[in-house]
Parts: sequence; structure tokens; C-alpha cells
Amino acid sequence: MSIASKQIVKERREYNTWVANETLEDYSLRYAPKSFRKWSEFLVANTALGGISFLALEAIGASLMISYGFANAFWAILVVGLIIFLAGLPIAYYAAKYNIDMDLLTRGAGFGYLGSTITSLIYASFTFIFFAIEAAIMAQALKLYFHLPLSLGYIVCSVIVIPLVFYGVTLINQLQLWTQPIWLFLMISPYCFVLYKEPESLNNWLNFVGNSSGSAGLNPLLFGAAATVSFALIAQLGEQVDYLRFLPEKKAENRFKWWLAVLVAGPGWIVLGVAKQLGGSFLASLAIAHGISVTDAKEPIQMYLAGFADMFADPSIVLGVGIFFVIVSQIKINVTNAYAGSLAWSNFFSRLTHSHPGRVVWLVFNTAIALLLMELGVFETLQAVLGLYSNVAIAWIGALVADLVINKPLKLSPSYIEFKRAYLYSINPVGFGSMAIASVISILAFVGVFGIYPQAYAPFLALGIAFILSPLIAWATKGKYYIARENPLRQTVNLSSSLINCSICKQDYEPDDTAHCPVYKGYICSLCCTLEAHCHDSCKTSEDDGSYAFYTPVLELLQNRLSPQLSLRIIRFLGAFLLLSGTIGAVFGFVFYFGIWESSQLSSEAIAIILDLFFALYTLILVLCGMASWWFVLSEESQELTEEELDKQNLQLQGEIQERQRTQTALQQLTHELEMRVEQRTAELSQALQIVQQAQTQLVQTEKMSSLGQLVAGVAHEINNPVNFIHGNITHAVNYTEDLLKLIETYEAEFPQKTAIIKDIEKEIDIEFLADDLPKLLNSMQVGTNRIRQIVLSLRVFSRVDESDCKAVDIHEGIDSTVMILGNRLKANSEHPEIQIIRNYGTIPLIECYASQLNQVFMNILANAIDAFEEGDIGRSYQDIVSDPHCITIQTQMMGEDWLSIAIADNGAGIPEGIQSKLFDAFFTTKGVGKGTGLGLSISHQIVTLKHGGNLRCVSSLGKGTTFIIEIPIHQRQQKIENSQTVKEVKSMPPELAQMGGDRKI
Repeated sequence: MSIASKQIVKERREYNTWVANETLEDYSLRYAPKSFRKWSEFLVANTALGGISFLALEAIGASLMISYGFANAFWAILVVGLIIFLAGLPIAYYAAKYNIDMDLLTRGAGFGYLGSTITSLIYASFTFIFFAIEAAIMAQALKLYFHLPLSLGYIVCSVIVIPLVFYGVTLINQLQLWTQPIWLFLMISPYCFVLYKEPESLNNWLNFVGNSSGSAGLNPLLFGAAATVSFALIAQLGEQVDYLRFLPEKKAENRFKWWLAVLVAGPGWIVLGVAKQLGGSFLASLAIAHGISVTDAKEPIQMYLAGFADMFADPSIVLGVGIFFVIVSQIKINVTNAYAGSLAWSNFFSRLTHSHPGRVVWLVFNTAIALLLMELGVFETLQAVLGLYSNVAIAWIGALVADLVINKPLKLSPSYIEFKRAYLYSINPVGFGSMAIASVISILAFVGVFGIYPQAYAPFLALGIAFILSPLIAWATKGKYYIARENPLRQTVNLSSSLINCSICKQDYEPDDTAHCPVYKGYICSLCCTLEAHCHDSCKTSEDDGSYAFYTPVLELLQNRLSPQLSLRIIRFLGAFLLLSGTIGAVFGFVFYFGIWESSQLSSEAIAIILDLFFALYTLILVLCGMASWWFVLSEESQELTEEELDKQNLQLQGEIQERQRTQTALQQLTHELEMRVEQRTAELSQALQIVQQAQTQLVQTEKMSSLGQLVAGVAHEINNPVNFIHGNITHAVNYTEDLLKLIETYEAEFPQKTAIIKDIEKEIDIEFLADDLPKLLNSMQVGTNRIRQIVLSLRVFSRVDESDCKAVDIHEGIDSTVMILGNRLKANSEHPEIQIIRNYGTIPLIECYASQLNQVFMNILANAIDAFEEGDIGRSYQDIVSDPHCITIQTQMMGEDWLSIAIADNGAGIPEGIQSKLFDAFFTTKGVGKGTGLGLSISHQIVTLKHGGNLRCVSSLGKGTTFIIEIPIHQRQQKIENSQTVKEVKSMPPELAQMGGDRKI
């Protein structure tokens, strides 16, 4: 099925708590992202070096010296150590640069996605073999000190490691950091004391003759046999890499520390490893010199007890310190073995089963295998186990190193490490083929098929053959099987620090940990890609599969004679049968070789009989293998057919779901459009209603003001006539009164003798008081009539009924008339002193305006100021008000040549900021019920802005008063009075709405 046609229903993958928590998981199936690499170079290197505390190094060194003598063991350890150091340089560099573990590095360095599965198994076997060896050493120490049986000691030494590795590198970092000084001191100090107290022990060591050597000299065969065992340590590079991947990114400022950490914790571990092997051989010779048996001298606890005996005189202290040292060393190494094993098994099973229960599960699994090996007595067969293992391990490392140091510089392979399934072939013949060929040849040489010298140098054969075959196969295949398809992220976001969301698990990952999946049509993280079981690598065609090159000729041969389906069945059957029978045959062969052929207790006749039994048993098992293989092929076909049927049904269901989703989306969109239309229409009606209400309110208010103006003008007119009549006749009355008084004075002067009647009348009317008070009375009447005339004039100026059009007027006159009308509220009374009015009038010309409406604005602003004073005076005493008197300042000034600014400021309490934005809204008021309508400032704002094309704004601060600023042009330029837009909107609204607004009672 092509990429375009292959589709899978996308379903979110949920991981269990152990997998989702990266503190436990430690990115076991993917590269370590920058966000997780938070440790320093020193801490990472220290943790990696803590893993070489394993006493198996001393045990291997002791075993080699006892078996092959000092010279053979010494040179074998040095030569192998040099080879391991050189091999570790490129491995450590690439792992630290790309932040990937040993398995991911192997994938991208010539082995392919499934090809590296075998190396994961090799690596995992290394971890549980050495876990078993180290735990056995620790169990021996517990038996010696606590008299604990070995079988129970194995269980204790295994179980104690699990909780320490549970939290991965986070806890291991701290463990290695705190135990490192103690371990180094206890490891080095015995050698110093022994050389000081027993200098002759050095000569005994240098001249030690092994069991297999007749002299202390170098023997090529024994050298090769010793090197074979020591070569098994080469897989330790994988454990170093598992920690080096957590190094921080290399930058200019940390370049030296980064390289130092890579060299010391990567290949540098073998320097101390060589020293520990040689030290183990030295302590073994010392233990034998102290009377320990050759068999017991191989045990690290016996070695270090011999060394600590020169440090402490008390045997109990020697034993206690020795046991403590062994426990610390074995815990340090076994946390590393268990951790590395959990990573290796995670990679192995995730590709075979497409499931990942979590690194913690494989931690327990790896520990259980090691416990089984301990119970079977792995320590007693140390050399045989490591010798066989080293052949496969060195072939793996040889092929890997050849790709890194030869193929990449020669451009036979990509310059980068690609580890994701989506871009790799299943099998790359470059690394996998060279390792397989080298392993088979070296194992055959190891069991003696090619003679004694190839047997002794089998690991060297594995290394050389793998190292040579890798570039040869890469050249022959032209590097075709490295990259199955190009990674688009390398050209787009590879250098970006942004995260990419996985379309399956919905988590965010760095670009280096994601791939583009054409089946899911989105980005997918490397873990989800690894665990995907339904796509069958549809992003890569069958021709692109690396394994296709191996069975294509056979498939073509069979298809010429048989049906395609049967041909494919036969090929699958042969592959499964050969794999299963070959594995079982290898197990039988190893058991026979190490358990029977190498045994000195069986005669040749017995060996022949057992061999016949093995062949008979193997023949029966081959029949079972054939049945199992055929059942496997049929079950795989059935599963594939089931998956195809499920895929069809899923695609059909997905199509129905998508169709329903499209229908639902269309309905939702239609509903949304209807709702939007209703909301839009409702908003339009609400806006129109609001416009009607405002227009209606304005009309009502305007009508009120017009009626009030007409009333004021009528009253003023009616009062004006009699007042003018009175005012005009007062002058004559004064003159007449003066004449009469003058006449009375003349009568009194001319006729001083008054009659009794005249005297009675003078006394009755008090002629003297009348003569004195009457001029004053007339003068008061004249003042009163003048005041009435001024009030009438102010009322006429304020109302300006006869000036409804826009005319040039004196603004100051309108302000003064407004102040005069409000004079009664400004005067002092029993509740407050007089409110002072300060006029700062500038020199301004006559202003074209609607005088009566502008006077209304002045009235509203001044009245609001007085109202604010009265509200603020509530609760204040008269004296408090006198000490801080109220004041209203009116200032006029020109703004340029064409604008007038009128500022009316009070020193009241001010207006809160939250209210200022609502001051000019219709019906907004802060006054109590019945004290205000909320229309004064709204109408004033419309008069200033709409009628006069000006601005009205408020500036206020709490405690500092309020200032209203009116800005209007001095020329209206023949603008229309009414707001034409408002009129248009009112005329265009629906009749029913207009009727609703018209019926509203005001």
C-alpha cells in the first residue's frame, strides 16, 4: 500500500505513569533533550566514572594472571586497553554530540532500525552478565562477614539495587558523587601500604607463573587467550555512553570542560580499568603469598583482605573495612549495570513487541536474569562466559567504530546520526552484515575450528574482519541503506529551539526527537513512531527496506514457479525456521562445548554418546521448530489480514465520522451565522432605539428650555413695562416731593404761628420724620427698580428668545447673566458662607454661537458645581466651611486665532476616575432619586460638540476639584444647527420602533 493510500485512524496514545515520568524513564528510547540535560560536565563525568568501580576488573586481572602468568596477562591487558581506548574515542564523541545512547548510535551508524536489535541484546547480555558477576562478588563478602548463604546473598545483592536505579540518573548522580571519595581512598590505600610494608610482593607479582604457563615469559597463544577474556570489557563503552548523553551542549565557553568530560568519562575509563585489572592480579599474587588458595585468591574480597591486612593490625577491622569496600564498590557498579540493562531491554523489546511498559519493568527483568545466572554459578565459569561473549561484542564495536572513523569521513555514510525509525531501513548490511560475518568467523575460530592460533586470537579476527568489511560493504552498496527517506526537519526546524507537538501522544518535543509521518499526516515523536504497530513502515516502500536486498533473488526464483502468496510464505517460513533452529543450535553447541567437550571428567566414549543424544534431541526440536515456524507464518498472515480488514473498516468509519463532522460543522456554521445575524439585528435595533431615546430626550429637553425661555421672556416683558413706568415716574415723584417739602418749609418760615389743627396734624404725621425719610424712601424705590430692570435684562439675555439663530454675541454677558440667575444659591446663608465667583476673563471677540443653548451649558455646569459643594458640606460645620471656602473660577481665553476656551473650575471634592468616562452618558447620574435626571451634561455635551462643533471635557482629581473645559470655534462657518446624522438615523428606523420611541412617556 502506498503512502498516499495508507491511512490509519488517529488515536491518542496514553502512556502509564512510569513512562510519562521522565525522572523514572530517563528518555530510554529517545535522545536526551536540552531541557533534561541540566547537570554540569563534572557531575556527568563523575557519574560515568563511578560505573568502573566494579571488582570484576580485579577478578578478571587475577584470573588472567593465575591462568596465563604475569607477562601474558600484563601485555594482554595493556594491548586490549589501548584498543578499547581508541575505539571509545569516536563512540563517546558522537554519543555526547548527538545526546543518544548506545542503541540509538548503533542504529544510525550502519546497523539499521531492526539490525541494532541484535546489538541491544548483546549489550543487555553484557549488563546482566557483569551484574551477576558483581553481585556474586558482593554475596561472597556477605557470606564471609555475616555467614549468609550464597543463595540468599544473591537475592539480597540483587534486590537492594532496584530502588536505587528506580529514579534513574537523577539518583545515580547523587550516589556516585557521595561515594566516589570513599571508594577511591579504600581502593588506592591498600596498594600504598603493601608496597611500603611488603616491597618484595612486587617482585613476586612480576615473576608469577600461571597455571597454563611453564615460565613467566610471553607466550603468543596464552597472550591471545588472555586478550580474549579482557576484550569482553569493550561493551563497557555502552554504559559510559548512557551517561555521556546527558552532557550539556558544547559551546565556546564550556568547550574545554566538555572535551575533558568526554575523554575522561568516555574512553578514559579503560585507563583506570587497566590499572584495576593489573591491581587485581597484584593483590591475587599477594593473597597467594599469604597462604590463600589459588581458587579463593580470584575472589576480590580475598584480594583486598590481603591488602587491608597491611593497613590494620586488628583482623576484625580488616574484615569490616574489606566488606564495606566491596559493598560500596558493587553497589556503585551494579546501579550502572542495572540502569544500562533497563535501557537496552527497553530498546530491544520496544521494536519486537511495539509496546513499552516502562524502563522500570525492564530493570526488574534484567535483575531477575542476573539473579538466575548467579544461582547457576556464573562466577565459576567466568573465563568461558567472557571469552565467548567477547567475540560478538568486539565484532559489534569494530563495525560501529569503522563506520564512525572511516565511512563518515569518506562520505560512504551520512555525516550525521539518524536514529528515528521513520528514516531508517530495517536492516543496514554495512554494520549488521559485517558484525554477523565477523561474529560467526570469530566464534568458529574460538571453538577451535581453524586451529589453535585463530582460537587464541578470535577477538582480534572479529575486530579486524568487522573493521574491514564495514567500509567495503558501504562502498559496494554506495551507502544506500543508511537513510530510507530524507528528514524534512533537518532543512526546516532542525536548528530551531521551538518544540513540536506529537500528533499521537499530544506532548511537545524538540525537533531532533520528532519525525514527519505521512501516514498520520503530521509530526510524531520518536517513541510513538517506535511503538506504532499498524503502519507497517508504510512511509517506506518495500523496495526501500534494507532486508529486501537479501530475499529478493529467492522471491523472484520462487515466484516463477509458485504463486506470489505461497512464495512469500515459504520465504517467511525459512527465515523464521533458520532463526529459531540456529538459535537453539547455538545454545546446544555452547552447552556441549563448555559443559562437555571442555570437561576433563568425561571419557571420549561418554562424550560421543552425549553428542549422539544431543543430535537426536536437536532433530526432534527441529521438527517442533518447523511446526512453530509455520504456525508463526500463518498467524502473521492472519494478523495482517485482520489488520487490513480493520484498517478498511476504520477508514470507512473515519469517512462516516468525517462526513458527520462536516455536516455538524456546516450546521454549527449556519447556526453561528443566524446567531450573528440576530445579534447584529438586535444591536442595530438597540442602537436605533438608543438614538431615538436620545433624540426624544433632547427634543423634550430642548422644548422645555424653549418653553422656559419663552416663559422667562414673557415674564420679563410683562414686568418690564410697569417697572419702567415706576422707574420713570420715581424721578418726577422725587422732584414733586422735594417741591412739596420746600413749600412746607416756606410756609413754616412765613407763618410761624400755627393753628391748633395744623399742630395736631403735624404731630400726628410726624412731619419732621416724614420730611427726613421720604427722600430716602424714594431713593430706595429707585434702587429697587434699577435692580429689577437688571434682573429682567439678565433673563432676556439668558433666554434670548428673539435670537434663536446663530449670532455673534458677548460670551461674558451670557456667563454673567447665568451667574446672576444663580445668585440666590451663591449668597451666604445659615448653612454655608458665600460661594465666591472669580472671573478671569480674557480679551475675546464676539463669538458666533447659539447663545441660549450655550447659556444652558453654563447653567448646567455651574449648577452641578454648586450641587457638589452642598453634597460635600454634609457633615461639616459652618466653621469648617469658612476655613476652606468654596470658590468657582471662570476663565476665558483664545486658543490661537479661531478657537475660544472657557474653563469653569471648582475647588470641590473632585470626581472619581471610574465615573469620569460616564459623565456625558445619557441618564447617568450620581445624585439621589428625584434630584437629577442624568441629562444635563449629556445635553451640554451635544450642544457643544454637535451644535457648535467644539469639545467638552472634564479634568478632575480627587481632593483637588473639577474643571470643565469648553472649546468652541469663534466662527460657525454656516454649519447646520441640527445633527443631520441623527436625523437620518431616526428617519431610517422601522416605523414600529419610531412609534415605540414616540409613545414613551417622559
